[in-house]
Formats: sequence, structure tokens, C-alpha cells
Amino acid sequence: MSGSSIKKCTIEHLERYGEIYATAFSGEPWNDPWKKEDAVIHVKELLESAQSYGLEYTDDGEVCGFILGTSMLFHYGRTFEINDLAVDPAYQRRGIGKLLMDAILADIKAEGMVGVHLITAGEGILPSFYEKYGFKRENKVILMGRDL
Repeated sequence: MSGSSIKKCTIEHLERYGEIYATAFSGEPWNDPWKKEDAVIHVKELLESAQSYGLEYTDDGEVCGFILGTSMLFHYGRTFEINDLAVDPAYQRRGIGKLLMDAILADIKAEGMVGVHLITAGEGILPSFYEKYGFKRENKVILMGRDL
């Protein structure tokens, strides 16, 4: 892509991140009914975290995707959790997700992180996308939740 770049996420692009997030996660495979204003709040809360780190992909000055997560220290070292990877549907299937994933993995490795985690759909195309980067289903821990 001509004029493309990857750089650190910035609060100045918050509205665009929210728009991308709401659009991407409202479609397949998630089909979540995100409103842009709620997505903006979601991304803002992550960006404002002291341990937040993220990258955006721009093409000719237009932000068209981002990856965002947070790190946390454990007894065995600092790990990174990828909270969100979203690409505007108009730019999907062009390798932007791959470029963002490659870049953030290189960055967090250079920072000395000992591991990286994420939560994704259990079926469909997403598990195979992440498996390409060495992610595998955890068998030592499980995700638990409950309604309030």
C-alpha cells in the first residue's frame, strides 16, 4: 500500500478508533451491536490505562486499523494482553491485521515481555488467524464469567 505506516496509537485518533471498532465488531464474526459512542469509551479506557500500548495502521493519512492492549506484571515476568485488533471493514483482507500483529509482537518482545495473551471467538476464522502467530488454546486456565 502506498503511503502506509504503522505508528503508536494516539488519543487524537480516538474517534476514528471508536468508529473502526464499532464497525468491525458489529460485523462477522462477532455481530455485536456496538454504538460508536460506546466504542469510543471502550477504546479511551484502554488508551488511558498506565500500561496501555497500541499501534495504528494508516494508509495515505487515513487510520484504517489498530491493535491495542495492556501489560501486567506477574511473578514470572511481564505479559501483554491484546485487548483489541480491529480493521475497518473497507480495508479488511489486505494484510493490515497481519502487519499490526507482526509489529506489536516485535515491539513487546523488544520490551522484554515474557508472554502475550488474547481472548477471541472459539470458532470461525479467528482461531486459525492467531494460530499463525503461535497462539494456542490454553489448557491450564479457563475463562470464567457470570452475569450480574
